[in-house]
Amino acid sequence: MPEALLSPPAFLTLAELVTQAQGLQQGGRADAAVALYQQWIADGPPAMRHVACFNLGTSLSVINRPAEAEAAYLQALALQPDFPHARLNLGHLLERAGQPEPALAQWRAVLAGVAATDLKVHAWNNLGRLLESLRRYPEAEACLRESLLLDARQASVIQHYVHLRQKQCAWPVYQTLGEVTPNMLLTGTSLLAMMSVSDDPALQLISATRFVHERVPKPPSVALHAAMPPRRGRIRIGYLSGDLHLHAVGLLTPELFELHDRSKFEVWAFCWTPESDQPQRRRIVKATDHLVRLAGVDDATAARLIAEAGIDVLVDLQGLTSGARPAILGWRAAPVQVSYLGLPGTAALPGVDWILADAYVMPPELEPYCTEQPIRLPHCYQVSDRRREVAPRPLRSRYGLPEDQFVYCSFNNNFKFTPEVFGAWMRMLRQVPDSVLWLLADNDSARENLLRQADAQGVARERLIFAPRVAPPEYLARFECADLVLDTFPYNAGTTASDALWMGTPILTLSGRSYISRMAGSLLTAVGLPDLITDSLADYERLAVTLGRNPARVASYKRYLAEAGRSSPLFDLPRIVRDIETQFERLALSHRAGAPRS
Repeated sequence: MPEALLSPPAFLTLAELVTQAQGLQQGGRADAAVALYQQWIADGPPAMRHVACFNLGTSLSVINRPAEAEAAYLQALALQPDFPHARLNLGHLLERAGQPEPALAQWRAVLAGVAATDLKVHAWNNLGRLLESLRRYPEAEACLRESLLLDARQASVIQHYVHLRQKQCAWPVYQTLGEVTPNMLLTGTSLLAMMSVSDDPALQLISATRFVHERVPKPPSVALHAAMPPRRGRIRIGYLSGDLHLHAVGLLTPELFELHDRSKFEVWAFCWTPESDQPQRRRIVKATDHLVRLAGVDDATAARLIAEAGIDVLVDLQGLTSGARPAILGWRAAPVQVSYLGLPGTAALPGVDWILADAYVMPPELEPYCTEQPIRLPHCYQVSDRRREVAPRPLRSRYGLPEDQFVYCSFNNNFKFTPEVFGAWMRMLRQVPDSVLWLLADNDSARENLLRQADAQGVARERLIFAPRVAPPEYLARFECADLVLDTFPYNAGTTASDALWMGTPILTLSGRSYISRMAGSLLTAVGLPDLITDSLADYERLAVTLGRNPARVASYKRYLAEAGRSSPLFDLPRIVRDIETQFERLALSHRAGAPRS
């Protein structure tokens, strides 16, 4: 039972009620604050009862009593149907409860009932965000446009607006509206979206730096690891991620964890991946020596857990990608903190001093645009998984592919497509008449926009064939139905390029100036096919046409990959893991010895 209340609630004014409730909450007595509101609602004056119900709902939400909070908001709305704040909060509750349509209905009701610009903006933004998560992209974009027409100076909304247009292949991506200028669109572009827009490493650094400045808490001045006892014994490697399941990072890393030399290293995972019984998740969990679950743990506590575990090398597998928790790294819970795989480029994060790379993805001229120092592996930066499950090879007819034509394909996410590269693809099809282009069917609006682009460039729609998303074993097997994979630029294929080469299908790439625009080139170098790397769009197009007209040459690449690809340095996982370990051991022992970093 809560302690005695400060005053009989029926005699409190609403202002006094709120003051007392806030005092109880700040004193750690949230249940007492809830009881105070409940008694005031039951016994107090009716005039402002709807406000008290709203505050009660907010208090109940804070202490994770969602069903009671929903009832409180509904009571507030029964008393005052045009109470927009209650509808906004109720919508959030319904969204978290997995009820998107009722949540959307609450926010639409706000738009129908209020004139205040700030409330309209709030409602439009909620609608846009939830509709985007539901993959209802045209509706989401329309909502964000309305929000920006009301208030153009919303950097976070501009960020989503730009990326939504990328996901739909709605070109030009930078489409101004209202008072939103081209400069505002450029400076509001997220790092992930910028990696698809330009290979200019300066622009990518600016995007990362802006995000860190605006969104990542300023790190403490003292490194957390410095307060821990000196480390001895086996080197402890900690992997930090929320993507250790059926995700690109989770698909690449199982053998990395499994192949670590346990006589020298302990493998820890600090993870907020949703728990599941997926085989991929089970395999990753089994491959770690210690798994520390960070879901529901705040960043400061998470950092303390890492420091108390005595981690020598903390490897961030997420960077600034969706769901990342970059603030953990600012605490410097480990003396050596390294960026790897999740973000192929600089994250500009305080506390991350190193990035795993190789000589191809990180040439010396790129270093001034990275806040991290490169750890260059001698063969290839990317690990992969030689135990990935593959379904039986399908027939082309299963996917509507012609048996007697050259099949170009790109299974990259549609947001990586650009009008420049897609235009080159259309010119290839015109120059190689007996050919088709096989693409991932990422979403309906992207598909229709791509077909309209084909119409505009004189390519028959039936020459674009769209593949549905399928389970990983079938996805891998269908690479064998393609003749040549066409890489995207400036956001190269990473996991997808590895998958294609593992399945014996060559990939043609265009390398640029940024880490991410050089990923596929690194893999082709390591697998022994550097002649499939180009450095201009004209050369990329020319070589694609040449190969499309000479299927025998493509067949020779396939024979090479079948005979030597899997034994190449690209898939020599034991050697790549030893290379990584050599560098981690050097850095960890250097710190233990008190030597300066080098």
